[in-house]
Amino acid sequence: MTDHHDTPDTSREEELQDGRGPVIRDKRRIDPETGMPRATVGEGVKSSPAGAGDADAGAAGAGPGAPGGASTEASADTAGTADLHPDTALAAERLEEMRRMQAEFVNFRNRTQREREGDRTRAVAAVVEAMLPVLDDIHSAREHGDLVEGPFAAIAEKLEGTLGRFGVERVGEVGEEFDPTVHEALMHLPAEQADLPDGATGMTIVQVVQPGFKVNELVVRAARVAVADAG
Repeated sequence: MTDHHDTPDTSREEELQDGRGPVIRDKRRIDPETGMPRATVGEGVKSSPAGAGDADAGAAGAGPGAPGGASTEASADTAGTADLHPDTALAAERLEEMRRMQAEFVNFRNRTQREREGDRTRAVAAVVEAMLPVLDDIHSAREHGDLVEGPFAAIAEKLEGTLGRFGVERVGEVGEEFDPTVHEALMHLPAEQADLPDGATGMTIVQVVQPGFKVNELVVRAARVAVADAG
């Protein structure tokens, strides 16, 4: 009977002699660190703890704190902004159209209101222009003292009051400073021949030959006056 002696494990002895110690290989299919299934050795992925550590380090390097993670998040934000939901994009487009239409409506309303006021002013001015002979007669009668009292004086006052409610204003009074936009100078008298009011400093109206009329800012007829220089 032949005795069989155990053959010593040369690889283990070499490892002990080299001081490397025992080598432990992790063959678990589920990674205990990540909880994800591991690829098999045949697929070209090492299942050793060193490989798992490299994978974990790579995952940690791609985190939000790493430069690569920051660029990834920025790319995701850009893509999310550019790729809007169709309903969101349509709502934004309709909102912009509504704002544009509202601005156009406000401009149209303001323009229409200005045109309406201008048409009204021109219509009143046309009526006043047709009544200028009557208004001149009223002015002449008042200058001669024929409208101090009586029924005709009341009628003249009512007529002028009615025109005033439509923005009609008479221009040209003795003592006013000459304004070429509403006055027309027919005569220029020397200061010594004119009865200038106290406090006059410039060219002053000393006589109204024919009063003028304007509707709001529209001059129907400039007042025809005589002026004199105050010194």
